[in-house]
Amino acid sequence: MSHPDTSANSDKANGSATGHGFGTAPVFLASVSTILGAILYLRFGYAVAHTGLAGTLLIIVLAHSVTIPTALAIAEIATNRRVEGGGAYFIISRSFGTTIGGAIGITLFFSQAISVGFYMIAFAKAFEVLMPYWTSVLGDTYRIQYISVPGTMALAALVLTRGAKVGVGMLWAVAVVIGASLILFWMGSAPEGQAPASIGLLERIDVRDPFMLVFATVFPAPSHLASWQPPSSAW
Repeated sequence: MSHPDTSANSDKANGSATGHGFGTAPVFLASVSTILGAILYLRFGYAVAHTGLAGTLLIIVLAHSVTIPTALAIAEIATNRRVEGGGAYFIISRSFGTTIGGAIGITLFFSQAISVGFYMIAFAKAFEVLMPYWTSVLGDTYRIQYISVPGTMALAALVLTRGAKVGVGMLWAVAVVIGASLILFWMGSAPEGQAPASIGLLERIDVRDPFMLVFATVFPAPSHLASWQPPSSAW
């Protein structure tokens, strides 16, 4: 009696166990680069101005009071079972069933898709310093869409043609840039004439937004756990 060929199944099992072989570093870099991302550079100054230094620190503490128990829960689930491709969707669907998992999975899909749009808008805002040059040379007002739309199309073409390995390679470059910017930030000083005489924990601007509005704006920065769950399970 012939025995079934189990080589394909064993190869599949080995591939599932080893993932794509990218290792732990890309998962860590993806998480850090998302947390130390657009909100850190574009909105933390806004948060300090409207809620004060103490209010901004309170926002960070409140955000981490949500993310730390979530991370511990994910670690517990990942200890009891292997988390395969899908990240948060895999965990939810296997814990609560396909009905709840499918409903939440659709929401997670849209959240990931919409987040790409936010990232590209933040990327385009970095070019606003070139607005005077753009207007003087081209005679047109700079619009965010001039950078975000071509950038999104180029990114999509790159992912579709080259795959995830290109993104992993870019993560190292992004991590180096972020690390250098943080070092230069702590080494630098305020422009002449703009440095405050003292730093008060409760000092804020006169016309300010409500605390909950600022909290909702800054909260996504330290709470991007979902950003690294799919790559961590697949890589």
